[in-house]
Amino acid sequence: MKRQNPTDGNEEKEEDAGFEELGLDPRLTRALSKKGIAKATPIQREAIPLILEGKDIVARAKTGSGKTFAYLLPMLQKLFSEGKSTKHAPSAFILVPTRELCQQVCSEVLSLLEFCRVSLRVIQLTASMLLTDMKTALAGPPDIVVSTPACISTSISKGVLQASSIKDSLSMLILDEADLLLSYGYEDDLKSLISHVPRRCQCLLMSATSSSDVDKLKKLVLHNPVILTLSESIHSKDEIIPKNVQQFLISCSPQDKLLNLLALLKLELVQKKVLIFVNSIDMGFRIRLFLEQFGIRSAVLNAELPQNSRLHILEEFNAGLFDYLIATDDSQTKIKEQKDKENRILSKKSKKQIKNKVDGEFGVVRGIDFKNVFTVVNFDMPETAAGYIHRIGRTGRAFNTGVSVSLVSPGEDEIIEEIKSMMGYDNQEQSDSIIPFPLLTKSAVESLRYRAEDVAKIVTKIAVRESRAQEIRNEIINSDKLKAHFDHNPKDLELLKHDKLLSKKAPPSHLREVPEYLVDKTTKEASKLLKLSMAAMGIQPVKKRPKLKRGLVISRDPLKTSSAERGRKRYPKGKKRKMKFDEASNRGKKAKHEA
Repeated sequence: MKRQNPTDGNEEKEEDAGFEELGLDPRLTRALSKKGIAKATPIQREAIPLILEGKDIVARAKTGSGKTFAYLLPMLQKLFSEGKSTKHAPSAFILVPTRELCQQVCSEVLSLLEFCRVSLRVIQLTASMLLTDMKTALAGPPDIVVSTPACISTSISKGVLQASSIKDSLSMLILDEADLLLSYGYEDDLKSLISHVPRRCQCLLMSATSSSDVDKLKKLVLHNPVILTLSESIHSKDEIIPKNVQQFLISCSPQDKLLNLLALLKLELVQKKVLIFVNSIDMGFRIRLFLEQFGIRSAVLNAELPQNSRLHILEEFNAGLFDYLIATDDSQTKIKEQKDKENRILSKKSKKQIKNKVDGEFGVVRGIDFKNVFTVVNFDMPETAAGYIHRIGRTGRAFNTGVSVSLVSPGEDEIIEEIKSMMGYDNQEQSDSIIPFPLLTKSAVESLRYRAEDVAKIVTKIAVRESRAQEIRNEIINSDKLKAHFDHNPKDLELLKHDKLLSKKAPPSHLREVPEYLVDKTTKEASKLLKLSMAAMGIQPVKKRPKLKRGLVISRDPLKTSSAERGRKRYPKGKKRKMKFDEASNRGKKAKHEA
């Protein structure tokens, strides 16, 4: 059964509709009020009443439209009404494709429950958990489990969750970001779970796009579902890319992409914070090494890094401790990697063939809450138009303005045409929605060419490989010690930096600033206008890290034990500490005995 939004005339009346009119529990409406959420979004207005009626739902809505609360609020209300009963398995499963999204959903549930003052137990399962930890977490059992499909499948196969208990207890199954679940290789895990889901269980599919994978899941999981087709979906252009996001492109050769990126950032022609997307981990480190030679600090985010480090990098970026984050988007290659992995298992591997472990439950394009990102830069174009749309969805959230700048080489022209076709840009006026970036002149780019090409020669494949290995080693050490140390020393978390220099040699000082004679008048005016607009919008520059006073402590590395350091006293040069009488006499006796 399909359902569309009311007509445009009625939509205007519903725009100011509050959550009270949707039939929600007063405790939930008060919790939303405390969180500063007063109005329901279109997807929430449509989905919540239907879910409360007990119907299966397939809902498609763009990134940032409020899908999470659209299923969390009615789910919690239903659990409130159930009350306490003797169950041997959880009442609700929320399945998501990535570990980061898993944590975000879990934190949203916990915050709502805290404001509601209701004692429901929520747990998060991750692939890194030991079997004993899973048993402890699922003991009780909890009311809500947030997990990836692989963890639930493992729990069932290892006997941690009993299939018979799931059939008796499970009342709601939610598949969030459903269009990604199959592409991330969870098809077998979902099939093993679905066989144990009772027919009376209410199932919800939430997705940002419609695809064959969503149709496949719909047939596999749902029973006569209601398919929500919102009015905003009718106008594909407005639904896919919001009007508050400006789209630009820069045409250049693959060799000149670093040069154009440098011009954008160094000449301050884009507004911070900036999220830079690449398609490979090596390219991410290459860009970081290149930019730091010009005094531009950045951090990388990819599936190779440990989970604790990834979470802390996101916290620092969202807190504004650095302005540039280079994220590796390998979502389009998940299926290929899954097939390669299956083939590799059949063949013997030598030690030389073993590569760094990549977290299959990680994804940067979907499921990560990047806060206050103004500019998205596509250094490498995504392989599909859908990938482009999801990247652009990282900016312009919650009706804020945003900008996307794509560096397009001759071989990537086809993807631009595919994007325009998908967004319904048929006529000339609509096709002009993706236009050349107007602030960057050819003379501004050429003025930096000599410096950029000179530095690019230093950033070799060997330098990238060494830096990548060094970063992974450092982050693994950090990750192992982070949790235990920061539980006792939370203030030290501020001192752990992820945008440190990777280069062995300090960057040349003359590259930090662009000489006045290299910058043309047009570029200067564009940069000034951008700074004025940022000041008018109240955007503050990046926060400075707390500086340590010299001479107070020897080391403030939060990952090093400080107990030994505290016991040592520092003495001025030329002075030795005076030994106590007992210590001096003991040394003398020892010397006589040895003689």
